[in-house]
Amino acid sequence: MTKEPSRLLGVVVQPLIFWLVIGAGFVPSFRVPENAGLNYQEFFFVGVIAMVVLFAAIFSTITLIDDRASGFMQAVLVAPGSRLALVLGKILGVTNIALLQAGLFILVGPWVGFSIAATHWFWVAVFLALGGISLAGLGFVFAWVSSSSAAYHALMSVILIPLWILSGAMFPPNTPWMEILVLCNPIAWLVGGLRAAFAGGIAPLGSVTVALNLEYCLVALSLFSVFILLAGVWVCRKT
Repeated sequence: MTKEPSRLLGVVVQPLIFWLVIGAGFVPSFRVPENAGLNYQEFFFVGVIAMVVLFAAIFSTITLIDDRASGFMQAVLVAPGSRLALVLGKILGVTNIALLQAGLFILVGPWVGFSIAATHWFWVAVFLALGGISLAGLGFVFAWVSSSSAAYHALMSVILIPLWILSGAMFPPNTPWMEILVLCNPIAWLVGGLRAAFAGGIAPLGSVTVALNLEYCLVALSLFSVFILLAGVWVCRKT
């Protein structure tokens, strides 16, 4: 990444601009009845971290389509290595990229208002790792079954981007159907877990539904990570 300054610029500056512009627009109208002191830019900061992980997964797994078109993937498939090693290697590689990019953006946290002392950094790392594995696994499955880059981008636009928007990343779930949706949304588990980790273990009142606590997010995201890893192995063997 250090050899590509433009990529480093995009990793740090793009989400920062996105956070500042969207945040500035919603600050005057953002009100949470349960928590009048909840600041929108602090609220949205965690959502942007999830977006950084999501975009890292999308842009890194699309290389599978290029590898297949160039013939490199065919050479990998006939090699002695197992399908599990192939899937695990790709997912862990993408997760490392996502962790690095998210870590760079988190450096802005103290200027937003997050207390370094109050933050449970262990849980921040755990949720970022599980979120990276989950989203990289989703990207892997979608890239593997996509016939072209255009088809892959269409799947991302129709499935993953709406999941991020409806995860509580941009606005808290304040209707019954949204509260149900976040309970079965992998990106919502990442967002909810990070909110609780940055707040010292319990997410700020009004930022997520009561059921979306740290324990629920941890168990759900862990199980989904295992599931999506097995799903990646399955599609490798079947298609």
